[in-house]
Amino acid sequence: MSLLRGFLRKGGSQRQQLSTWSALATAFNAKPEPRLSFTKNDVGLFGVEELLSADGFHLLQQQAEFETERLIEETGSSDRKRAMVAVFDDMSDSLCRVADLAEFVRVAHPKSSYALAAENACIAISGVVERLNTHPRLYQRLRAVLGQKDLVPTSALDDHVAELFLFDFEQSGIHLSESQRRQVVSLNNSILQFGQKFMAGCVAPRSVPKNQFPLSTRHLFAADGDNLLVTGLYADSSSDLARQTAYKMFLQPDPMQEYFLSEMLSHRNQLAQLCGFPTYAHRALKSSTAETPQMVSEFLEQLSVELKPRAEIDFQSMQRLKAAENPDSKELAAWDVPYLTHKVKKAWLHLGSGAEFAPFLSLGACMEGLDKLLHSLYDIRLVNAEIKPGETWSPEVYKLDVVHGGEGLLGHIYCDFYERTNKPNQDCHFTIRGGKQLADGTYQNPIVVLMLSLPTPRWSSPSLLSPSMVDNLFHEMGHAVHSMLARTKYQHVTGTRCATDFAEVPSVLMEYFAADPRVIRSFAKHYQTQEPIPDAMLARLCASKNVFAASEMQLQVFYSALDQKYHGQHPLTNTTDILKSVQSKHYGLPYVENTVMIFLVLVNRQGPIDRTCNSF
Repeated sequence: MSLLRGFLRKGGSQRQQLSTWSALATAFNAKPEPRLSFTKNDVGLFGVEELLSADGFHLLQQQAEFETERLIEETGSSDRKRAMVAVFDDMSDSLCRVADLAEFVRVAHPKSSYALAAENACIAISGVVERLNTHPRLYQRLRAVLGQKDLVPTSALDDHVAELFLFDFEQSGIHLSESQRRQVVSLNNSILQFGQKFMAGCVAPRSVPKNQFPLSTRHLFAADGDNLLVTGLYADSSSDLARQTAYKMFLQPDPMQEYFLSEMLSHRNQLAQLCGFPTYAHRALKSSTAETPQMVSEFLEQLSVELKPRAEIDFQSMQRLKAAENPDSKELAAWDVPYLTHKVKKAWLHLGSGAEFAPFLSLGACMEGLDKLLHSLYDIRLVNAEIKPGETWSPEVYKLDVVHGGEGLLGHIYCDFYERTNKPNQDCHFTIRGGKQLADGTYQNPIVVLMLSLPTPRWSSPSLLSPSMVDNLFHEMGHAVHSMLARTKYQHVTGTRCATDFAEVPSVLMEYFAADPRVIRSFAKHYQTQEPIPDAMLARLCASKNVFAASEMQLQVFYSALDQKYHGQHPLTNTTDILKSVQSKHYGLPYVENTVMIFLVLVNRQGPIDRTCNSF
């Protein structure tokens, strides 16, 4: 209605402005139109006919189990007509097509009947995968074709993917004796339990005796009998003493946490050595692009050296800012960094909450910008596609066809972008179906879901995004485009099922585009007037992406170096002593005595969740 009123006020000039929105921008600047069905021709979820009802998950599960048994028989057939790795990939694909879909529906579907049926399917398929991962004859057949020659000629690609399947087998300890395999299962269970307990302890509130708090800060914390509860770091507090107190109390040493962490690391090391690796780091990096701990360490050492003088400039700026705010304050400390970073963005750059920029960053404008960027980079277009009744789990979902200029349709992206009751509050990418080359020469196009938590459009305006929301949109679209463009022969290595240290590269690359003024200028325009974002605002927005970037990167290098140290040679000394040593070498701020920053490190290391099938 506001657009219509503007048109009536401004006459023909507004008509010309309105016509400049693309069809894609227009679609995403409004909620998806309700899809009414007056016939019985509904389709199932994602067009899967079995999923016209929740009961269809049981049928899909049975079909996958039947197909798996048929493929197991094919691996042992003397008349096999195709490469062994192709049979294994079909087996993996048949299971992942059910497991991936079921995992998404379990998490995202608003109807409990669908969520429960999907959860049961996940459990059943997990049981099949566990059986396959410990299937001696399957392992021996795969190992035989790699050690000798397959019945049919194979390429270097075939052999590489076969080796990846073999490695997945051996991570489960299938090549070990029966007693050793039981030990692998026991170690994996222990690692899971210790890890869960440790992570739960990292985020749990700390109940600390009241007399340990300065009098002037006690009113900031909730009472717990004679204790006070500290629920976090109070990083947004303008009080230096409050931040310092919260930091020291929340990160106090905890013997039980130290026990959980030490046991988890010890069990990981035992598991790696049982499976034939010198350390857990060697095991984790086996199928990565970095390949070895030595390569990782060399990279981190060089990066640390290059970052040190740059990070020091950041810390000097923070120190001056802290002194200007409070002349009596002491030297810069770890609890100051988040607060001062936010202060700089707000005060120096007038960034605030990002509300000033939101009118120029409507969802439709951002999607138009993504379309322009992807067309320029990859010759692909994002086309808003019609959704059939029953195809989605919510009426607020968009569907995109990803179309290449030469190859045509590459796949589908379902966009579940808006907040709603009981929807998971996380930004992530789900693989529903991986891409792969089919036996008849055609290609199984990938299907993915992007889930965000954007504000719902109002009657007077579309969904307006903050700068951080734009970053998240570009990041998750990077995963989706990766899935679309990775036209691999085998689904076992398609899209985000690549080497784990490469999986985030396309999405992080997209974040850099979201910080490039040339890219932002191409789409950031006011949702009502379509006036482009002013140059001064654009400059401030882009500058905000680089505030204290060197010190932030140095912190990540510190986290990574600590990760390598914890998973290197064992036995370890006290984990906190290791942290102090690594921090002194790789981070520009000193260790705070009597704290265990490892709690903070591991919580911060949890990145965006990207759902893909980890099975077989």
